[in-house]
Amino acid sequence: MASQSKAFVSLYSGAGGLDIGFMEAGFVPSFAVDLDPMAAATYSYSYKRLRDRLPHLVGHEHHCQVADLDDCIESLDSVAAELVVGGPPCQGFSVAGKMDPTDPRSRHVWRFLDAVERVGPEAFVMENVKALAVNRRWAGLLEGLREKASQLGYTTSVLLLNASHYGVPQARERMFLIGLRDDETLAAPREISKEAPPTVGDALQGLPPWGMPGNDSKCNAIVTPARRPVLRRSPFAGMLFNGAGRPMRLDMPAPTLPASMGGNRTPIVDQNHLDGNGDCWVTSYHAHLMDGGEPYSALPDFLRRITIEEAARIQGFPPDMEWRGRQSAIYRQIGNAVPPPLGKAVASTFKGTLN
Repeated sequence: MASQSKAFVSLYSGAGGLDIGFMEAGFVPSFAVDLDPMAAATYSYSYKRLRDRLPHLVGHEHHCQVADLDDCIESLDSVAAELVVGGPPCQGFSVAGKMDPTDPRSRHVWRFLDAVERVGPEAFVMENVKALAVNRRWAGLLEGLREKASQLGYTTSVLLLNASHYGVPQARERMFLIGLRDDETLAAPREISKEAPPTVGDALQGLPPWGMPGNDSKCNAIVTPARRPVLRRSPFAGMLFNGAGRPMRLDMPAPTLPASMGGNRTPIVDQNHLDGNGDCWVTSYHAHLMDGGEPYSALPDFLRRITIEEAARIQGFPPDMEWRGRQSAIYRQIGNAVPPPLGKAVASTFKGTLN
């Protein structure tokens, strides 16, 4: 390994969103593991592409192991790394789920710290949903994690970061629990796009036209009007269409992309408006309903679900990703990921911090 490159262990790696950010910041993975074989395959294939354009990865063969962390945690005793990073399953904490403290997936935040103890790195980065940092239900859990980290010799910081402030066209908020040795704390990375965040329109205009090679992985879920629309002040809130996939404003960052994309939860875009051929149809339909108009029985065909390529773009993945798995599995990998530019921003704060 080149002397200027620090090694990291990646846990719950998924398709590698957080890891791509760390690799683009100059770090090298020494170990990666995920339970999902398709996500691990995406990680491994994409690593080869990353190695083609990141010189510090040249000479390193790497792939993501398919295993539960419990099955390979003892092997971490022999792994040398300056960092341990990862995002343990968040479904038990997320407001999008049941917020169930007995959810067995919630134990993985503790297993993450068990792995940190095995590796003994200079620092660690645990990513999770916003609720773990701000919801009072989880205050005791977060305090317990910080106490455990303190017992292991780490001073912790809790950062709540919005991906749209770091060059991602998505207002995705995530918590980062960061531990450093020697009584150090880590300040939040410098925001680069808080005042003028990238928009959905900016992101999608950078892709080939819809249906053309490079943007042709279409979601087949049909957009249908709700018989009893739920109206809110914003045309992009409420429930104008069946399913939980809401239309996206082209002049704003997207809301958080869910892991349940691939069907009726996949966000909606107005292709006619995206092409510059008229005003936003969703805004006009919302005004019609607010004025007491009857719901439509059919919708124009230019209202459609976003493609895999568009979802990946909104999540901040590089265009040379090598996705593996069925369409629903790829959407899930994208929705579960940390946006790589956000990962890179966090990774960059370690420059000069690690000895």
